[in-house]
Amino acid sequence: MRAAVLIAALVACPAAADEDIADQYPGSPLYSKPVEVIPHVWSAIGATAPPTYENSGHNNNLSFIVTGDGVVVVNGGAAYILAEALHKEIRAVTDEPVRLVIDENGQGHAMLGNSYWAEQGVPILAHVDAATEIEAHGHEILESMKRYNRDKAEGTFVALPTETFEEARAIEMGGFRIQVLHLGPAHGPGDIQVWLPEQSLVIAGDMAFHERMPPIFADTIVKDWIETWDTGFEALNATYVIPGHGHPTNMDQVRRYTRDYLVFLRERIAEHLDAGGDLAGAYYVDQSPYAHLDTFDELATKNAGRVFEQMEWE
Repeated sequence: MRAAVLIAALVACPAAADEDIADQYPGSPLYSKPVEVIPHVWSAIGATAPPTYENSGHNNNLSFIVTGDGVVVVNGGAAYILAEALHKEIRAVTDEPVRLVIDENGQGHAMLGNSYWAEQGVPILAHVDAATEIEAHGHEILESMKRYNRDKAEGTFVALPTETFEEARAIEMGGFRIQVLHLGPAHGPGDIQVWLPEQSLVIAGDMAFHERMPPIFADTIVKDWIETWDTGFEALNATYVIPGHGHPTNMDQVRRYTRDYLVFLRERIAEHLDAGGDLAGAYYVDQSPYAHLDTFDELATKNAGRVFEQMEWE
């Protein structure tokens, strides 16, 4: 009941994610103090804004599961300093050691903090495609992080995952059965979801957004993302969803602002193409139903342009 009340309260108060709100946890590099979403499952909710020096790059969710026989961390974090700060919070909750870190994909906010966990001797698990992405682009991603994080980047280096998988990895630890899933292509290479079937909770990673606009990258194939959602993610029928960004919520919310947004944008671009529209005009298709989402100004036109480029040749 307590968890259901928490989820309902967070869904009812989306303004709490406004990117103009100041750091919510002064004295810590973390943007916010971890909250217990359901018993033994915690998440430090990041800013729903681009990474900045002020938020230390903590603009995604850093989660952990206290299993009774060790802690499983989901996301290395965007810098050494963030992983270290999260470990401090874990130690305040439990004496159990961290036994595994899972990277939700190969992006900087998921994996640059691996440097801290590698120094602690903790195994790091990622999908094979994410591991390839880290190996190929990790140093470029690190240099980009250094530009905004400056002195807060100290100690961060590229630490590759120590374990990889292709479709699924089952973990039995303490009182938890944990399924690490790659349901198919979605937001980016190697996106994974951490599914707790007995708790009906999914740590969705960048499969699911709801308080900020989903970014569509050059390697994001929107049609495939929708198909993966419909054939894999939706079938989980999760009660609780910890998205990659934004507060814990439910399937209705993330469906509305991720899957339905992607379908909406493809429909608008299809209308634009049918009318003989070009790329320059595609940037300005009407996305106003989603204008209230954080990062709309940064992402809406880019998203439209990339969907146009994908659909032009379908």
